[in-house]
Amino acid sequence: MYGKSMAEIYDLVYRSRGKDFHGEAKLILDIVRSRQPVTESLLDVACGTAEHLSHLRKHVPDVMGVEISPSMLAVARSKLTDVPLHQGDMRDFDLGRGFDAVTCLFSSVAYMRSVDELNVAVGRMSDHLNPGGVIVIDPWWFPENFLDGYIAGDTVRGDSLAVARVARSTREGNATRVEAHYLVADPSGIHHFTDTQSITLFEKKDYLAALEVVGCQAAYLEGALSARGLFVGVRQTPTPEALTD
Repeated sequence: MYGKSMAEIYDLVYRSRGKDFHGEAKLILDIVRSRQPVTESLLDVACGTAEHLSHLRKHVPDVMGVEISPSMLAVARSKLTDVPLHQGDMRDFDLGRGFDAVTCLFSSVAYMRSVDELNVAVGRMSDHLNPGGVIVIDPWWFPENFLDGYIAGDTVRGDSLAVARVARSTREGNATRVEAHYLVADPSGIHHFTDTQSITLFEKKDYLAALEVVGCQAAYLEGALSARGLFVGVRQTPTPEALTD
């Protein structure tokens, strides 16, 4: 879970690394509306600082977000003062209503530690879909694609702020350990903090099975959004026969 230090620089760091929140939001909405042309409501699970949501809301009249980190949620609420943003865990949140689309982006679902947890989280998302609704999941790397020992480094300047980031990703069992060090310079001084994340290397079949078991027609879109691709599920509308069984 990201803390206050990371939340304060999150958007700046990822924009500098080439994250195109506007372009990604447009692509996601195109994917959703190709399957559900009338998309009037959308829930973003693990919405982070709500940067995707701030673009999606321009095209979808009814949007909400769920985020587990209080610090990330505080940034999100400062941007979208008129959008309901809830603190919650993707494994057990319950908003008591359905949506035409549910998104879970930036590999957030891969913070689940096991296939069982993945199934629970996807089940919670599916439970918030209207019949015929669309779920879009942005995965982490698959085991066969992950580069063990990958290193990255970035520097970025903002208003009265400079940030340097170095990171190393290693495999630990069925997960990725991402250790990142940040140096942040601002008028008060130079500060250092470390952020370490564990992200599970689920297989493609795990994501597809998690969607299918909750009654979604599932597909994998290779190369969509990023080299990791996207998973898309459409919640099937019950037939009249099924409703009377």
